[in-house]
Amino acid sequence: MSNPNDVIEGLRAKLGFRSSPDGLRAVIEQLIKSKSGPVEVIEKLMAMEVRERDTRNLKTRTTMATLGSFKTINQFDWNHPKSIDRGLYDELHEMHFINRHDNVLIRGSSGLGKTTLAQNLGLAALLTGYTVRFSTLAAVLADLLKQESLPAFERRLKRYLLPDLLILDELGYLPCDSRSADLLYNIISRRHERASTVITTNLAFKQWSTVFPGAACVVAMVDRFSQHCHVIDIDGESWRQREPAEPRIPPNKRNKH
Repeated sequence: MSNPNDVIEGLRAKLGFRSSPDGLRAVIEQLIKSKSGPVEVIEKLMAMEVRERDTRNLKTRTTMATLGSFKTINQFDWNHPKSIDRGLYDELHEMHFINRHDNVLIRGSSGLGKTTLAQNLGLAALLTGYTVRFSTLAAVLADLLKQESLPAFERRLKRYLLPDLLILDELGYLPCDSRSADLLYNIISRRHERASTVITTNLAFKQWSTVFPGAACVVAMVDRFSQHCHVIDIDGESWRQREPAEPRIPPNKRNKH
């Protein structure tokens, strides 16, 4: 076998290996000691490189997804809601809906975990190898509305059109004008049957017009989004109200030690 340092230099410089020099050196030294044959050497080095590239790819996609911090699905309290279709969520968590370019609506009042469930779908998609983008609807609309030219708008719009899974959080919490409705319609219609979108909301489809008063595109928007859509309705009281908040004690009445 060649000198390990020469092999490492060749793998990294000429073949573009991303594995660390120390990692490559350890593997090569092990292969030398075990007197591995050429086929085993190639298999070991390729497996190491694939793992490294997968790790880097996941890190990059995770950064671009902007999921933020959240409780993982194994921490979600399924017993708190009065009703929720856990079977449907578990099925969605297997990611087949992304292959079919289906959409998901997670609907319920505030404090029932809609955002957490959506973020965990995003995490599962990342781990499966998909690209993901998570944002509140308000932030997406503000981002697009501040673009000052059509080319700049189209470039920024790709941020929300290209991911395999787009998650728009909190539709219905802030009123929007007709221009904002047109932007959302643009996103949904251009992703229709091409990529999956998850929306969390506290509103039924027939109430979306109250978020975009006077917007002519709302009916068409709902029609496209709901055509291939899985709906998870969550009923119950906000988990934030399960335990009363501890009374605040004025500083002058606190026990002094």
